[in-house]
Amino acid sequence: MPKGVSIQVIRRLPRYYRFLSELEAQGVDKISSTKLADVMSSTASQIRQDLNCFGGFGQQGYGYSVPILREEIGKILGLDHIHKTVLIGAGNLGRAIATHLNFENLGFQLTAIFEKDEKLIGTMLRGIRVLPDEEIERYITSGQVDTAVLAMPKEAVEKMADRLYSVGIRNFWNFSHYDISRKYDDVTVENVHLSDSLMTLCYRINEKKMNL
Repeated sequence: MPKGVSIQVIRRLPRYYRFLSELEAQGVDKISSTKLADVMSSTASQIRQDLNCFGGFGQQGYGYSVPILREEIGKILGLDHIHKTVLIGAGNLGRAIATHLNFENLGFQLTAIFEKDEKLIGTMLRGIRVLPDEEIERYITSGQVDTAVLAMPKEAVEKMADRLYSVGIRNFWNFSHYDISRKYDDVTVENVHLSDSLMTLCYRINEKKMNL
């Protein structure tokens, strides 16, 4: 991947991938930057600028091949590599994550789920039996797991992050408000703050009302 590509561009790539996947499923074989911009409520110049960071992919007078562009963006995102992943937390949020996300199509393979609540241990999620969290270290050290999804309360994350870090986990999809990277500067963390997103929605709703 070219150096110097901004995180803003990287965060737009999954959206390109999603829309191109939908277009391919509809049987669309090629598309211009203008038409793609219309579909995505973006601008043609923004799309060309983003894609030019990685080589362009378009052809003068033809536009973009939808399946080829989708495949190339998938490669840029690393979706052709599978990261073995564990989910920590089988409560409501953990169950939603395990049930509704197609990990395999997104570059990850969910291999185990751990929980400390005895009522949830032994239940099945996504065809996976929930294991007690005291087995985390043994499980990770016996396999090739490199990523953890943290669906647990903020107050429990620091201790859990320490445990996971001690057995080699360096990649985290973190749904808590605890900032793992402040303690470990060699980890890759994607923080998901649902409350931040909801507050942003609240702002946008109120702003729209004020402008009516």
